[in-house]
Amino acid sequence: MGNCSHFHPIFCILPPHILQEISTRGTPQQATWARNTLNITATLRENRQLAISRVQSPIARVLNGKDRVVYDASHSDTLPGTRVRGEGDGPSSDVAVNEAYDGAGATYDLYHDVYGRESVDGKGLRLDSTIHYQTNYDNAFWNGQQMVYGDGEESLPADQRIFNRFTIAIDVIGHELTHGLTQYTANLNYSDQSGALNESISDIFGSLVKQRSLGQTATQADWLIGKGLLAARIKGVALRSMKAPGTAYDDPILGKDPQPATMKDFQNMGGDNGGVHINSGIPNHAFYLMALEMGGNAWEKAGRLWFVTLRDKLRATSDFQECANLTAQTAGELFGNNSLEHQAVRKGWADVGINVVAIPPVSPPPTTTDPAPTPTPPNTNPGCLAAPATSLRALGKRLFGGK
Repeated sequence: MGNCSHFHPIFCILPPHILQEISTRGTPQQATWARNTLNITATLRENRQLAISRVQSPIARVLNGKDRVVYDASHSDTLPGTRVRGEGDGPSSDVAVNEAYDGAGATYDLYHDVYGRESVDGKGLRLDSTIHYQTNYDNAFWNGQQMVYGDGEESLPADQRIFNRFTIAIDVIGHELTHGLTQYTANLNYSDQSGALNESISDIFGSLVKQRSLGQTATQADWLIGKGLLAARIKGVALRSMKAPGTAYDDPILGKDPQPATMKDFQNMGGDNGGVHINSGIPNHAFYLMALEMGGNAWEKAGRLWFVTLRDKLRATSDFQECANLTAQTAGELFGNNSLEHQAVRKGWADVGINVVAIPPVSPPPTTTDPAPTPTPPNTNPGCLAAPATSLRALGKRLFGGK
């Protein structure tokens, strides 16, 4: 089972509270998988910390558009693994290869075709993905340079599974790659409200990748994150719901979805880096409300103004209030002060309990071409798989005993 925690940039889709519920409610076999993943997570964190302390190796970039490479780890922990499909190659007989390839392409297309950005870094970063990571590994993560996907428990009979393969949901792919976009733009701190915004922005653009690939309007979209990821026997529809936070699942093994929809239910907590996967339900819901109010395709107006805000205005320490103020400012700049879009942003935030304040005068709209960004140093903000090894092993001992 995948774990998400503290200190270094490995961002994963599966929240820690789900792992903790499975640890106490699951079968002995499921508890064993959880313990194994805690050890894997500790190793990932140690390796990532070493990588950060050294000079970074050159990152593959392409000058002429989209470039994707998919690797197969063959159920090992070796990254990137064996190359199995590159840009322009035909489909594979392995569905996970094609899902990783197509999902990376759909994410690139949203950034490039709609927002004028060349890959996640603005400079043509090649989108590398590794599939079949470990055995029964229940997570997907962005490690600062590439995507990595586990297979869930697809090797087991259906009645023993909790999760399907993690390439199955295109919004999961978009979510994780958007952690890369955030890394190269606002580089939001991964704790408290800044961290919840980090997670929310990944959910938002993950959902927009799915909506655009399906040709759905804001009204037609389901606004679920990770639909198809839960095995058939699990009582739930997805990991999260932007339309109705707190309703995605209610299951004897997973527990009940704990996300709040409004500030009234905001959770002050020490775990999950201050509730980054939980309180993200609030900006998620605000975005859903404003996109619905604007109508049409959510990626065209609501998505654009959030993209511009992320690229040009948010900073590492931005909280919900600052995000509300800046998204409203951007809506005024792009669409006009007191326009339908501007009012929709203000109303969306107000409906979740945050009133927009101190909006500066409207300036001329920015150009639609994404400028080359200032070089960004390696992201040293904490990531959701990146708990200190000692902490993870201590958690493993508390949950399961032993060494």
